[in-house]
Amino acid sequence: MNEPIVRLRDLRRSFSQGGVTIDVLRGVNLEIQPGEIVALLGPSGSGKSTMLQAIGLLEGGFSGLIEIAGTDASKLSGDDRTALRRDHLGFVYQFHHLLADFNALENVVLPQLVAGTERSTADVRATELLSALGLGQRLDHRPSQLSGGEQQRVAVARALANRPELVLADEPTGNLDEATADRVLEEFLKLVRGEGSSALIATHNERLALRMDRVVRLHEGVLRTIGGGA
Repeated sequence: MNEPIVRLRDLRRSFSQGGVTIDVLRGVNLEIQPGEIVALLGPSGSGKSTMLQAIGLLEGGFSGLIEIAGTDASKLSGDDRTALRRDHLGFVYQFHHLLADFNALENVVLPQLVAGTERSTADVRATELLSALGLGQRLDHRPSQLSGGEQQRVAVARALANRPELVLADEPTGNLDEATADRVLEEFLKLVRGEGSSALIATHNERLALRMDRVVRLHEGVLRTIGGGA
């Protein structure tokens, strides 16, 4: 078996609120293999976003092992964690967080430029991704000129722009109507599989979760495997 793209061992996170300690993650263990798409189920407030933030190296305060692409993130400096995140991870959120002053193409080009890609190469990559998501005729449109589903498609393309080994998605279709959510998720999964990336997709929608390779549920701070998906 290949080395997991992500490995969590006894991951814990607590918060203090009004003098009370709340244990959100109570010893999470998880491995995701290269090319595997895993659904993370759980109701709002169950800690799904906290878990994704941990894997994404977006904040501190966690204990336990977080290993990304064979590297123990706890042993890295802040700059090295940033580099690990940039080189190996992509992110899709419930709200697209596109840059309003830039068009669709530019929103997908920018993260590539930050990573050191030449502009001409970045333009080609962005055009390919957006075209694969049905936005080939909308490259020069700004977010305000795009529908909600189109905006989220741009966000998906942006997440995949630097060819991440792992995409972390936090309720990526939660802000869309059911029909649009189905289409966007189908395109998202097809593109991730085509790129050969892995993905961990947080959702509270069991119907959508079953379209993925494996489903795990976050319950009372620990993960439970509840079966395979599609």
